Amino acid sequence: MSRTPLTYADAGVSIEAGNALVKAIGPLARSTARPGAEAELGGFGGFFDLKAAGYADPLLVAANDGVGTKLKLAIQTGRHDGVGIDLVAMCANDLIVQGAEPLFFLDYFATGKLDNAVAAAVVSSIAMGCRDAGCALIGGETAEMPGMYAAGDYDLAGFCVGAVDRDKVLTGAAIAPGDMILGLASSGVHSNGFSLVRRIIAQEQWDLEERLPGEGDRTLGEILLEPTRIYVRALLPLVQLGQINGLAHITGGGLLENIPRVLPEGCRAVVDAGRWQLPSVFALLQQGGQLDPEEMARTFNCGVGMAVIVSPEHADRVSEQLEGAGQTAFEIGRIEAGPRGCTVCGQAGTWNSAKDWSASHDA
Repeated sequence: MSRTPLTYADAGVSIEAGNALVKAIGPLARSTARPGAEAELGGFGGFFDLKAAGYADPLLVAANDGVGTKLKLAIQTGRHDGVGIDLVAMCANDLIVQGAEPLFFLDYFATGKLDNAVAAAVVSSIAMGCRDAGCALIGGETAEMPGMYAAGDYDLAGFCVGAVDRDKVLTGAAIAPGDMILGLASSGVHSNGFSLVRRIIAQEQWDLEERLPGEGDRTLGEILLEPTRIYVRALLPLVQLGQINGLAHITGGGLLENIPRVLPEGCRAVVDAGRWQLPSVFALLQQGGQLDPEEMARTFNCGVGMAVIVSPEHADRVSEQLEGAGQTAFEIGRIEAGPRGCTVCGQAGTWNSAKDWSASHDA
């Protein structure tokens, strides 16, 4: 029996579409060029010249992450132009907490059937995030895998490499009782806790296109999809000057579990939730899911995207420099002597509670 020869396209994979996408995103990659990387795409690997980047005795630091189920909301609403920023932010913010400058980034985009318009919007936002973080987009992979993903679905992963001179590494060893903890405001939910967010949306049957009062006429979907803030440019000069003792990126695990990751033995973080107002998006989620304050502090950033630990004598100057760099900084607590961990306490009413509360996590 004679059979028609099969092609890769017959199996659902279009090489032509992939080639067209690479050609389309080439200018986006070139827009992220920096010393050490020309950010050209198309080779089998991307090069980076550490010497050209100006490092004398560098250590390389690598991080990888994804965007998680926040992508489901992006797909549901058709808003793909911010998730690439999330992808870069989750990696780049993890590098700066170790004192490292993000140097270059690679992305992985996987889908069942390539939609070039969606992929181009995503990669465009990745390039935007790279420019914000000061790193070059030097390569990536687009995988078209029929049968692996439902129609319209896609997934993202990112890989970022940074460098820090050996004598500038942030280890947290300089943190001591009496240090102050500054919080840098988040831009919203960032990229953690979205499985719970989506559960609340489904349970409460919220309309993602509903416009919320007091939010600049933005829809619920727009508020939840607000990209993760990238803190690299504001923090890097202070890290290099030695004015910061420790940093904690507030991601999965919230305030309770992330701050202890950078503390030395014998130091405990005490965070006072009464020092800042819980942003309205978190108050909405807390009310919708009837979440207790401890669950909030363990799941969400609650308005604090980065914790900055400084000596008291540097606190005012660091705050001023961070504000001058476009960040919103406020004191959220202190370091005390005690078992390594974190305690979050709050004033009445601040976190939808009828009384003061305290939640602790021992590392």
